[in-house]
Amino acid sequence: MSNPAEKPEVVQLPAEAPVVPPVNTRRVAAQRVREARDRLTSSSGTRPAFDTELLRQYAQTRVSASFVVMLLVVATGVLFGLWKYAVPAAIWTVGMLCIHAAIIRNCWRFLREQPSLAATRKWQTRFVLLDLLYGLSWTAILLHPAGLDTVSNTMMMFLMLLVIAVSSMLAATLPIAAMAATAPVTAAIALNFVMGGTFDNYALALLAVAAEAYFALLAHQLHSTTLAILEARAEKDALIGELEQAKAISDEARHRAESANVAKSRFLAQMSHELRTPLNAILGFSEVMKSEIFGAHAVPVYKEYSADIHNSGVHLLNLINEILDLSRIEAGRYELNEEAVSLVHVVADCHHLLKLRASSRGITIHEVFEHGMPRIWGDERATRQVVLNLLSNSIKFTPQGGEIWLKVGWTASGGQYLSVKDTGSGIAEDEIPVVLASFGQGSNSIKSAEQGAGLGLPIAKSLIDMHGGTFTLKSKLRIGTEVIVTFPPERVMSALAPMAEEAPPLQPEPSITAAADDKRRARHKPIMSAGTGL
Repeated sequence: MSNPAEKPEVVQLPAEAPVVPPVNTRRVAAQRVREARDRLTSSSGTRPAFDTELLRQYAQTRVSASFVVMLLVVATGVLFGLWKYAVPAAIWTVGMLCIHAAIIRNCWRFLREQPSLAATRKWQTRFVLLDLLYGLSWTAILLHPAGLDTVSNTMMMFLMLLVIAVSSMLAATLPIAAMAATAPVTAAIALNFVMGGTFDNYALALLAVAAEAYFALLAHQLHSTTLAILEARAEKDALIGELEQAKAISDEARHRAESANVAKSRFLAQMSHELRTPLNAILGFSEVMKSEIFGAHAVPVYKEYSADIHNSGVHLLNLINEILDLSRIEAGRYELNEEAVSLVHVVADCHHLLKLRASSRGITIHEVFEHGMPRIWGDERATRQVVLNLLSNSIKFTPQGGEIWLKVGWTASGGQYLSVKDTGSGIAEDEIPVVLASFGQGSNSIKSAEQGAGLGLPIAKSLIDMHGGTFTLKSKLRIGTEVIVTFPPERVMSALAPMAEEAPPLQPEPSITAAADDKRRARHKPIMSAGTGL
Protein backbone atom coordinates (compact mmCIF):
# COMPACT_ATOMS: atom_id res chain seq x y z
CA MET A 1 0.00 0.00 0.00
CA SER A 2 1.15 3.47 -0.71
CA ASN A 3 1.70 5.92 2.04
CA PRO A 4 -1.25 8.35 2.12
CA ALA A 5 1.05 11.07 3.33
CA GLU A 6 2.96 10.95 0.11
CA LYS A 7 1.70 13.30 -2.53
CA PRO A 8 1.36 12.02 -6.05
CA GLU A 9 3.93 13.36 -8.45
CA VAL A 10 2.48 15.84 -10.84
CA VAL A 11 3.97 15.75 -14.30
CA GLN A 12 3.77 19.09 -16.02
CA LEU A 13 3.61 18.94 -19.75
CA PRO A 14 5.57 21.58 -21.63
CA ALA A 15 3.40 24.46 -22.66
CA GLU A 16 2.94 24.81 -26.36
CA ALA A 17 4.43 27.87 -27.91
CA PRO A 18 1.79 30.41 -28.86
CA VAL A 19 1.00 30.42 -32.51
CA VAL A 20 1.64 33.88 -33.89
CA PRO A 21 -0.44 34.58 -36.98
CA PRO A 22 1.30 36.09 -39.98
CA VAL A 23 1.38 39.85 -40.42
CA ASN A 24 -1.08 39.78 -43.34
CA THR A 25 -3.58 37.69 -41.35
CA ARG A 26 -3.42 40.05 -38.40
CA ARG A 27 -3.82 43.03 -40.68
CA VAL A 28 -6.89 41.56 -42.42
CA ALA A 29 -8.48 40.59 -39.10
CA ALA A 30 -7.90 44.07 -37.66
CA GLN A 31 -9.39 45.62 -40.79
CA ARG A 32 -12.51 43.45 -40.53
CA VAL A 33 -13.00 44.31 -36.87
CA ARG A 34 -12.60 48.01 -37.65
CA GLU A 35 -15.09 47.85 -40.53
CA ALA A 36 -17.64 45.99 -38.39
CA ARG A 37 -17.31 48.58 -35.61
CA ASP A 38 -17.65 51.39 -38.11
CA ARG A 39 -20.81 49.89 -39.59
CA LEU A 40 -22.36 49.60 -36.13
CA THR A 41 -21.66 53.26 -35.44
CA SER A 42 -22.80 54.44 -38.90
CA SER A 43 -26.33 55.22 -39.96
CA SER A 44 -25.78 54.09 -43.57
CA GLY A 45 -23.86 50.89 -42.99
CA THR A 46 -20.59 52.37 -44.20
CA ARG A 47 -17.63 53.80 -42.34
CA PRO A 48 -18.35 57.14 -40.60
CA ALA A 49 -15.53 58.77 -42.52
CA PHE A 50 -17.18 57.71 -45.77
CA ASP A 51 -20.55 59.09 -44.60
CA THR A 52 -18.94 62.44 -43.95
CA GLU A 53 -17.14 62.45 -47.29
CA LEU A 54 -20.30 61.45 -49.18
CA LEU A 55 -22.25 64.22 -47.46
CA ARG A 56 -19.47 66.67 -48.28
CA GLN A 57 -19.62 65.70 -51.95
CA TYR A 58 -23.41 66.15 -51.84
CA ALA A 59 -23.01 69.67 -50.47
CA GLN A 60 -20.30 70.55 -53.00
CA THR A 61 -22.47 69.27 -55.88
CA ARG A 62 -25.49 71.27 -54.74
CA VAL A 63 -23.41 74.42 -54.42
CA SER A 64 -21.76 73.99 -57.81
CA ALA A 65 -25.14 73.35 -59.53
CA SER A 66 -27.04 76.08 -57.70
CA PHE A 67 -27.19 78.33 -60.76
CA VAL A 68 -28.59 75.51 -62.95
CA VAL A 69 -31.35 74.73 -60.43
CA MET A 70 -32.20 78.42 -60.13
CA LEU A 71 -32.55 78.70 -63.91
CA LEU A 72 -34.79 75.60 -63.95
CA VAL A 73 -37.09 77.06 -61.28
CA VAL A 74 -37.28 80.47 -62.95
CA ALA A 75 -37.89 78.97 -66.40
CA THR A 76 -40.66 76.73 -65.05
CA GLY A 77 -42.32 79.65 -63.24
CA VAL A 78 -42.18 81.89 -66.29
CA LEU A 79 -43.51 79.13 -68.55
CA PHE A 80 -46.48 78.39 -66.34
CA GLY A 81 -47.11 82.11 -65.74
CA LEU A 82 -47.28 82.85 -69.47
CA TRP A 83 -49.32 79.75 -70.21
CA LYS A 84 -52.02 79.71 -67.52
CA TYR A 85 -51.63 81.35 -64.09
CA ALA A 86 -49.28 84.27 -63.68
CA VAL A 87 -49.78 85.17 -60.00
CA PRO A 88 -49.62 81.61 -58.55
CA ALA A 89 -46.63 80.89 -60.77
CA ALA A 90 -44.81 83.97 -59.45
CA ILE A 91 -45.58 83.06 -55.84
CA TRP A 92 -44.35 79.49 -56.49
CA THR A 93 -41.18 80.77 -58.11
CA VAL A 94 -40.34 83.00 -55.16
CA GLY A 95 -41.03 80.19 -52.70
CA MET A 96 -38.89 77.70 -54.65
CA LEU A 97 -36.03 80.20 -54.82
CA CYS A 98 -36.22 80.67 -51.05
CA ILE A 99 -36.10 76.92 -50.48
CA HIS A 100 -33.19 76.64 -52.89
CA ALA A 101 -31.38 79.47 -51.11
CA ALA A 102 -31.90 77.71 -47.78
CA ILE A 103 -30.42 74.50 -49.16
CA ILE A 104 -27.37 76.32 -50.55
CA ARG A 105 -26.88 78.23 -47.31
CA ASN A 106 -26.93 75.02 -45.27
CA CYS A 107 -24.50 73.40 -47.70
CA TRP A 108 -22.05 76.28 -47.21
CA ARG A 109 -22.39 76.03 -43.43
CA PHE A 110 -21.73 72.28 -43.50
CA LEU A 111 -18.64 72.69 -45.67
CA ARG A 112 -17.19 75.22 -43.22
CA GLU A 113 -17.70 73.03 -40.12
CA GLN A 114 -15.29 70.48 -38.71
CA PRO A 115 -16.49 66.94 -39.53
CA SER A 116 -17.72 64.76 -36.69
CA LEU A 117 -20.01 61.74 -36.33
CA ALA A 118 -22.78 63.61 -34.48
CA ALA A 119 -22.64 66.58 -36.87
CA THR A 120 -22.80 64.27 -39.90
CA ARG A 121 -25.99 62.63 -38.64
CA LYS A 122 -27.54 66.03 -37.89
CA TRP A 123 -26.72 67.41 -41.34
CA GLN A 124 -27.99 64.25 -43.07
CA THR A 125 -31.37 64.69 -41.43
CA ARG A 126 -31.46 68.39 -42.26
CA PHE A 127 -30.61 67.85 -45.94
CA VAL A 128 -33.20 65.08 -46.29
CA LEU A 129 -35.91 67.35 -44.85
CA LEU A 130 -34.88 70.22 -47.11
CA ASP A 131 -34.97 67.96 -50.19
CA LEU A 132 -38.38 66.68 -49.13
CA LEU A 133 -39.61 70.24 -48.92
CA TYR A 134 -38.02 70.90 -52.30
CA GLY A 135 -39.85 67.95 -53.87
CA LEU A 136 -43.19 68.88 -52.28
CA SER A 137 -42.84 72.38 -53.67
CA TRP A 138 -42.60 70.94 -57.17
CA THR A 139 -45.84 69.03 -56.60
CA ALA A 140 -47.61 72.31 -55.86
CA ILE A 141 -47.34 73.42 -59.45
CA LEU A 142 -47.69 69.97 -61.00
CA LEU A 143 -50.92 69.18 -59.12
CA HIS A 144 -52.44 72.48 -60.13
CA PRO A 145 -55.11 71.73 -62.74
CA ALA A 146 -53.63 72.61 -66.04
CA GLY A 147 -55.86 70.55 -68.28
CA LEU A 148 -55.31 67.00 -69.41
CA ASP A 149 -55.00 67.49 -73.11
CA THR A 150 -52.11 66.09 -75.08
CA VAL A 151 -50.01 69.24 -74.81
CA SER A 152 -50.44 69.36 -71.04
CA ASN A 153 -49.58 65.72 -70.63
CA THR A 154 -46.48 66.06 -72.74
CA MET A 155 -45.38 69.18 -70.89
CA MET A 156 -45.93 67.63 -67.46
CA MET A 157 -44.10 64.44 -68.42
CA PHE A 158 -41.13 66.38 -69.79
CA LEU A 159 -40.98 68.59 -66.71
CA MET A 160 -41.22 65.59 -64.39
CA LEU A 161 -38.38 63.75 -66.14
CA LEU A 162 -36.23 66.89 -66.06
CA VAL A 163 -36.84 67.50 -62.35
CA ILE A 164 -36.26 63.86 -61.41
CA ALA A 165 -33.07 63.65 -63.50
CA VAL A 166 -31.60 66.83 -62.04
CA SER A 167 -32.54 65.94 -58.46
CA SER A 168 -31.19 62.40 -58.79
CA MET A 169 -27.85 63.57 -60.11
CA LEU A 170 -27.48 66.28 -57.48
CA ALA A 171 -28.35 64.01 -54.54
CA ALA A 172 -26.74 60.80 -55.84
CA THR A 173 -24.23 60.68 -52.94
CA LEU A 174 -27.15 60.86 -50.48
CA PRO A 175 -29.76 58.36 -51.80
CA ILE A 176 -32.34 59.16 -49.10
CA ALA A 177 -32.32 62.83 -50.07
CA ALA A 178 -32.67 61.89 -53.75
CA MET A 179 -35.77 59.82 -52.94
CA ALA A 180 -37.19 62.63 -50.82
CA ALA A 181 -36.76 65.10 -53.68
CA THR A 182 -38.09 62.94 -56.52
CA ALA A 183 -40.75 60.72 -54.96
CA PRO A 184 -43.28 63.58 -54.38
CA VAL A 185 -42.84 64.77 -57.97
CA THR A 186 -43.45 61.29 -59.35
CA ALA A 187 -46.48 60.82 -57.11
CA ALA A 188 -47.97 64.13 -58.23
CA ILE A 189 -47.51 63.37 -61.93
CA ALA A 190 -48.87 59.83 -61.57
CA LEU A 191 -51.88 61.14 -59.64
CA ASN A 192 -52.62 63.72 -62.34
CA PHE A 193 -52.53 61.01 -65.01
CA VAL A 194 -54.69 58.63 -63.01
CA MET A 195 -57.29 61.37 -62.52
CA GLY A 196 -57.60 61.52 -66.31
CA GLY A 197 -59.31 58.13 -66.33
CA THR A 198 -58.19 57.07 -69.81
CA PHE A 199 -55.96 54.23 -70.89
CA ASP A 200 -53.31 56.62 -72.20
CA ASN A 201 -53.21 58.43 -68.89
CA TYR A 202 -52.84 55.16 -67.01
CA ALA A 203 -49.96 54.25 -69.31
CA LEU A 204 -48.34 57.62 -68.66
CA ALA A 205 -48.76 57.14 -64.90
CA LEU A 206 -47.06 53.77 -65.15
CA LEU A 207 -44.31 55.32 -67.25
CA ALA A 208 -43.77 57.98 -64.58
CA VAL A 209 -43.34 55.32 -61.89
CA ALA A 210 -40.94 53.39 -64.13
CA ALA A 211 -38.92 56.57 -64.73
CA GLU A 212 -38.70 57.14 -60.98
CA ALA A 213 -37.46 53.58 -60.49
CA TYR A 214 -34.90 54.00 -63.27
CA PHE A 215 -33.48 57.22 -61.88
CA ALA A 216 -33.48 55.78 -58.36
CA LEU A 217 -31.44 52.83 -59.62
CA LEU A 218 -29.11 55.20 -61.47
CA ALA A 219 -28.62 57.26 -58.31
CA HIS A 220 -27.87 54.07 -56.36
CA GLN A 221 -25.26 53.05 -58.92
CA LEU A 222 -23.62 56.47 -58.73
CA HIS A 223 -23.62 56.22 -54.94
CA SER A 224 -22.00 52.75 -55.07
CA THR A 225 -19.37 53.96 -57.55
CA THR A 226 -18.52 56.97 -55.41
CA LEU A 227 -18.32 54.80 -52.30
CA ALA A 228 -16.00 52.34 -54.07
CA ILE A 229 -13.75 55.23 -55.12
CA LEU A 230 -13.64 56.50 -51.54
CA GLU A 231 -12.81 53.02 -50.23
CA ALA A 232 -10.02 52.61 -52.78
CA ARG A 233 -8.64 56.02 -51.90
CA ALA A 234 -8.81 55.23 -48.18
CA GLU A 235 -7.02 51.92 -48.76
CA LYS A 236 -4.38 53.71 -50.81
CA ASP A 237 -3.91 56.29 -48.06
CA ALA A 238 -3.64 53.53 -45.48
CA LEU A 239 -1.00 51.74 -47.55
CA ILE A 240 0.91 54.99 -48.05
CA GLY A 241 0.75 55.57 -44.29
CA GLU A 242 2.05 52.08 -43.60
CA LEU A 243 4.84 52.58 -46.14
CA GLU A 244 5.79 55.90 -44.58
CA GLN A 245 5.76 54.33 -41.13
CA ALA A 246 7.85 51.41 -42.34
CA LYS A 247 10.24 53.84 -44.03
CA ALA A 248 10.54 55.84 -40.82
CA ILE A 249 11.27 52.67 -38.87
CA SER A 250 13.78 51.59 -41.52
CA ASP A 251 15.48 54.99 -41.48
CA GLU A 252 15.69 54.90 -37.70
CA ALA A 253 17.12 51.39 -37.78
CA ARG A 254 19.60 52.46 -40.47
CA HIS A 255 20.68 55.44 -38.40
CA ARG A 256 21.14 53.21 -35.37
CA ALA A 257 23.12 50.74 -37.46
CA GLU A 258 25.31 53.51 -38.84
CA SER A 259 25.87 54.86 -35.34
CA ALA A 260 26.71 51.37 -34.13
CA ASN A 261 29.09 50.91 -37.06
CA VAL A 262 30.83 54.18 -36.28
CA ALA A 263 31.06 53.22 -32.63
CA LYS A 264 32.45 49.82 -33.63
CA SER A 265 35.04 51.43 -35.88
CA ARG A 266 36.10 53.81 -33.13
CA PHE A 267 36.27 50.98 -30.64
CA LEU A 268 38.35 48.80 -32.96
CA ALA A 269 40.67 51.69 -33.82
CA GLN A 270 41.21 52.42 -30.13
CA MET A 271 41.54 48.79 -29.13
CA SER A 272 44.00 48.12 -31.94
CA HIS A 273 46.33 50.70 -30.43
CA GLU A 274 45.68 49.60 -26.85
CA LEU A 275 46.22 45.91 -27.66
CA ARG A 276 49.13 46.21 -30.06
CA THR A 277 51.22 48.29 -27.65
CA PRO A 278 51.46 45.62 -24.91
CA LEU A 279 51.58 42.85 -27.52
CA ASN A 280 54.68 44.35 -29.08
CA ALA A 281 56.35 44.33 -25.66
CA ILE A 282 55.25 40.73 -25.06
CA LEU A 283 56.51 39.62 -28.45
CA GLY A 284 59.79 41.47 -28.08
CA PHE A 285 60.68 40.21 -24.60
CA SER A 286 59.46 36.67 -25.37
CA GLU A 287 61.65 36.69 -28.51
CA VAL A 288 64.62 37.76 -26.39
CA MET A 289 63.88 35.08 -23.82
CA LYS A 290 63.33 32.42 -26.46
CA SER A 291 66.58 33.28 -28.25
CA GLU A 292 68.50 33.36 -24.93
CA ILE A 293 70.28 36.54 -26.02
CA PHE A 294 71.40 37.34 -22.46
CA GLY A 295 72.41 33.80 -21.68
CA ALA A 296 70.96 30.35 -21.25
CA HIS A 297 68.06 29.82 -18.88
CA ALA A 298 68.79 28.20 -15.55
CA VAL A 299 65.76 25.99 -16.11
CA PRO A 300 65.59 24.63 -19.71
CA VAL A 301 61.81 24.44 -19.69
CA TYR A 302 61.67 28.25 -19.50
CA LYS A 303 62.83 28.36 -23.12
CA GLU A 304 59.83 26.32 -24.16
CA TYR A 305 57.57 28.59 -22.12
CA SER A 306 59.05 31.63 -23.85
CA ALA A 307 58.41 30.05 -27.24
CA ASP A 308 54.81 29.34 -26.25
CA ILE A 309 54.34 32.93 -25.11
CA HIS A 310 55.79 34.24 -28.38
CA ASN A 311 53.67 31.95 -30.54
CA SER A 312 50.51 32.84 -28.63
CA GLY A 313 51.30 36.54 -28.98
CA VAL A 314 51.84 36.17 -32.71
CA HIS A 315 48.55 34.29 -32.98
CA LEU A 316 46.70 36.99 -31.01
CA LEU A 317 48.27 39.76 -33.10
CA ASN A 318 47.20 38.01 -36.30
CA LEU A 319 43.62 37.76 -35.01
CA ILE A 320 43.57 41.44 -34.12
CA ASN A 321 44.89 42.39 -37.55
CA GLU A 322 42.31 40.19 -39.27
CA ILE A 323 39.44 41.73 -37.31
CA LEU A 324 40.66 45.21 -38.13
CA ASP A 325 41.05 44.37 -41.81
CA LEU A 326 37.54 42.91 -41.93
CA SER A 327 36.06 45.94 -40.16
CA ARG A 328 37.76 48.29 -42.64
CA ILE A 329 36.50 46.22 -45.57
CA GLU A 330 32.93 46.14 -44.25
CA ALA A 331 33.03 49.88 -43.58
CA GLY A 332 34.33 50.55 -47.10
CA ARG A 333 37.54 52.13 -45.79
CA TYR A 334 39.95 49.54 -47.13
CA GLU A 335 41.83 51.12 -50.00
CA LEU A 336 43.79 49.11 -52.54
CA ASN A 337 47.39 50.16 -53.13
CA GLU A 338 47.44 49.13 -56.77
CA GLU A 339 50.58 48.43 -58.75
CA ALA A 340 51.92 45.94 -61.28
CA VAL A 341 51.93 42.52 -59.58
CA SER A 342 53.18 39.17 -60.86
CA LEU A 343 50.66 36.60 -59.67
CA VAL A 344 53.07 33.73 -60.33
CA HIS A 345 55.82 35.40 -58.31
CA VAL A 346 53.46 36.13 -55.38
CA VAL A 347 52.23 32.52 -55.28
CA ALA A 348 55.79 31.21 -55.44
CA ASP A 349 56.85 33.48 -52.55
CA CYS A 350 53.91 32.33 -50.42
CA HIS A 351 54.81 28.72 -51.20
CA HIS A 352 58.36 29.40 -50.08
CA LEU A 353 57.15 30.95 -46.80
CA LEU A 354 54.91 28.00 -45.90
CA LYS A 355 57.05 25.20 -47.37
CA LEU A 356 58.68 24.40 -44.03
CA ARG A 357 55.33 24.16 -42.29
CA ALA A 358 53.97 21.83 -44.98
CA SER A 359 57.12 19.68 -44.90
CA SER A 360 56.87 19.24 -41.13
CA ARG A 361 53.42 17.71 -41.68
CA GLY A 362 54.57 15.51 -44.57
CA ILE A 363 52.46 17.43 -47.11
CA THR A 364 53.65 17.80 -50.69
CA ILE A 365 52.87 21.03 -52.55
CA HIS A 366 52.86 20.91 -56.35
CA GLU A 367 53.26 24.02 -58.50
CA VAL A 368 51.54 24.15 -61.88
CA PHE A 369 52.26 27.57 -63.37
CA GLU A 370 51.80 28.71 -66.96
CA HIS A 371 54.85 30.43 -68.43
CA GLY A 372 54.97 33.93 -69.79
CA MET A 373 52.16 35.23 -67.58
CA PRO A 374 52.03 39.07 -67.68
CA ARG A 375 51.58 41.12 -64.58
CA ILE A 376 48.20 42.19 -63.22
CA TRP A 377 47.19 45.57 -61.85
CA GLY A 378 46.31 45.07 -58.20
CA ASP A 379 47.31 45.31 -54.56
CA GLU A 380 50.33 43.07 -53.91
CA ARG A 381 49.81 42.98 -50.14
CA ALA A 382 46.14 42.00 -50.57
CA THR A 383 47.07 39.36 -53.15
CA ARG A 384 49.69 37.89 -50.83
CA GLN A 385 47.21 37.83 -47.99
CA VAL A 386 44.68 35.95 -50.14
CA VAL A 387 47.26 33.36 -51.20
CA LEU A 388 48.61 32.91 -47.67
CA ASN A 389 45.12 32.50 -46.20
CA LEU A 390 44.14 29.89 -48.79
CA LEU A 391 47.43 27.99 -48.61
CA SER A 392 47.59 28.00 -44.79
CA ASN A 393 44.01 26.68 -44.63
CA SER A 394 44.88 23.88 -47.02
CA ILE A 395 47.95 22.94 -44.99
CA LYS A 396 45.96 23.03 -41.75
CA PHE A 397 43.18 20.71 -42.92
CA THR A 398 45.23 18.35 -45.07
CA PRO A 399 46.29 15.22 -43.17
CA GLN A 400 49.87 14.02 -43.04
CA GLY A 401 51.04 12.62 -46.33
CA GLY A 402 48.48 14.64 -48.28
CA GLU A 403 49.01 16.77 -51.35
CA ILE A 404 48.28 20.36 -52.37
CA TRP A 405 48.26 21.78 -55.89
CA LEU A 406 48.95 25.43 -56.63
CA LYS A 407 47.86 26.46 -60.11
CA VAL A 408 48.15 29.79 -61.89
CA GLY A 409 46.93 30.26 -65.45
CA TRP A 410 44.64 31.96 -67.92
CA THR A 411 40.86 32.07 -67.73
CA ALA A 412 38.65 31.56 -70.77
CA SER A 413 37.81 35.29 -70.84
CA GLY A 414 41.46 36.39 -70.84
CA GLY A 415 41.91 36.96 -67.12
CA GLN A 416 44.17 35.11 -64.68
CA TYR A 417 43.22 32.58 -62.05
CA LEU A 418 44.72 31.02 -58.95
CA SER A 419 43.67 27.58 -57.74
CA VAL A 420 44.51 25.99 -54.38
CA LYS A 421 43.41 22.35 -54.23
CA ASP A 422 44.07 19.90 -51.41
CA THR A 423 43.23 16.35 -50.37
CA GLY A 424 41.95 17.37 -46.94
CA SER A 425 38.83 16.49 -45.02
CA GLY A 426 36.61 18.73 -47.11
CA ILE A 427 33.55 20.78 -46.22
CA ALA A 428 29.92 19.72 -46.26
CA GLU A 429 27.90 21.42 -48.99
CA ASP A 430 25.48 23.02 -46.53
CA GLU A 431 28.41 24.48 -44.55
CA ILE A 432 29.98 26.36 -47.47
CA PRO A 433 27.86 29.52 -46.92
CA VAL A 434 28.76 29.31 -43.21
CA VAL A 435 32.53 29.27 -43.73
CA LEU A 436 32.29 32.16 -46.21
CA ALA A 437 30.52 34.32 -43.61
CA SER A 438 32.41 36.40 -41.06
CA PHE A 439 33.43 34.37 -37.99
CA GLY A 440 31.86 31.29 -39.55
CA GLN A 441 33.49 27.91 -39.00
CA GLY A 442 32.64 24.48 -40.28
CA SER A 443 32.43 21.33 -38.19
CA ASN A 444 35.92 20.21 -39.24
CA SER A 445 37.35 23.56 -38.22
CA ILE A 446 35.73 23.31 -34.79
CA LYS A 447 37.19 19.84 -34.27
CA SER A 448 40.63 20.94 -35.43
CA ALA A 449 43.34 21.59 -32.88
CA GLU A 450 44.25 24.81 -34.72
CA GLN A 451 41.05 26.74 -34.46
CA GLY A 452 40.97 30.26 -35.85
CA ALA A 453 38.58 33.17 -35.84
CA GLY A 454 36.87 32.18 -39.08
CA LEU A 455 38.01 35.31 -40.91
CA GLY A 456 40.52 33.98 -43.45
CA LEU A 457 38.09 33.05 -46.21
CA PRO A 458 35.77 36.08 -45.74
CA ILE A 459 38.73 38.46 -45.92
CA ALA A 460 40.12 36.69 -48.99
CA LYS A 461 36.73 36.77 -50.72
CA SER A 462 36.27 40.47 -49.89
CA LEU A 463 39.72 41.37 -51.24
CA ILE A 464 39.06 39.50 -54.47
CA ASP A 465 35.68 41.21 -54.80
CA MET A 466 37.41 44.58 -54.42
CA HIS A 467 39.60 43.62 -57.37
CA GLY A 468 36.50 42.81 -59.43
CA GLY A 469 37.30 39.10 -59.51
CA THR A 470 35.42 35.97 -58.50
CA PHE A 471 35.84 33.63 -55.54
CA THR A 472 34.68 30.03 -55.93
CA LEU A 473 34.81 27.35 -53.22
CA LYS A 474 34.32 23.69 -54.18
CA SER A 475 34.54 20.95 -51.60
CA LYS A 476 33.46 17.39 -50.88
CA LEU A 477 33.67 15.57 -47.59
CA ARG A 478 36.64 13.19 -47.25
CA ILE A 479 37.80 14.11 -50.78
CA GLY A 480 39.20 17.63 -50.58
CA THR A 481 38.67 21.31 -51.19
CA GLU A 482 39.47 23.59 -54.09
CA VAL A 483 39.36 27.38 -54.05
CA ILE A 484 39.56 29.25 -57.34
CA VAL A 485 40.02 33.01 -57.48
CA THR A 486 40.07 34.94 -60.73
CA PHE A 487 41.19 38.40 -61.76
CA PRO A 488 39.21 40.05 -64.60
CA PRO A 489 40.79 40.60 -68.02
CA GLU A 490 40.86 44.38 -67.56
CA ARG A 491 43.45 43.94 -64.79
CA VAL A 492 45.86 41.96 -66.96
CA MET A 493 48.70 44.17 -68.21
CA SER A 494 49.22 42.42 -71.55
CA ALA A 495 51.32 45.32 -72.87
CA LEU A 496 54.17 44.34 -70.58
CA ALA A 497 54.79 40.99 -72.30
CA PRO A 498 56.06 42.31 -75.71
CA MET A 499 58.25 44.88 -73.99
CA ALA A 500 59.85 42.17 -71.90
CA GLU A 501 60.52 40.05 -74.99
CA GLU A 502 62.05 42.92 -76.99
CA ALA A 503 64.37 44.21 -74.25
CA PRO A 504 64.94 41.68 -71.46
CA PRO A 505 66.32 43.35 -68.33
CA LEU A 506 69.82 42.63 -67.12
CA GLN A 507 70.02 40.01 -64.40
CA PRO A 508 71.57 41.42 -61.21
CA GLU A 509 73.94 39.55 -59.01
CA PRO A 510 72.40 36.76 -56.89
CA SER A 511 73.34 38.52 -53.65
CA ILE A 512 71.73 41.77 -54.82
CA THR A 513 68.60 39.90 -55.96
CA ALA A 514 68.28 38.14 -52.62
CA ALA A 515 68.68 41.40 -50.72
CA ALA A 516 66.07 43.12 -52.90
CA ASP A 517 63.65 40.21 -52.39
CA ASP A 518 64.12 40.38 -48.63
CA LYS A 519 63.40 44.12 -48.61
CA ARG A 520 60.34 43.74 -50.83
CA ARG A 521 59.00 40.89 -48.70
CA ALA A 522 59.48 42.93 -45.55
CA ARG A 523 57.70 45.90 -47.15
CA HIS A 524 54.74 43.87 -48.43
CA LYS A 525 54.65 41.27 -45.70
CA PRO A 526 50.96 40.37 -45.24
CA ILE A 527 49.13 39.39 -42.11
CA MET A 528 50.09 35.75 -41.66
CA SER A 529 46.90 33.84 -40.82
CA ALA A 530 48.53 31.12 -38.78
CA GLY A 531 45.35 30.68 -36.79
CA THR A 532 42.84 31.34 -39.53
CA GLY A 533 40.32 28.57 -39.88
CA LEU A 534 37.67 27.64 -42.38
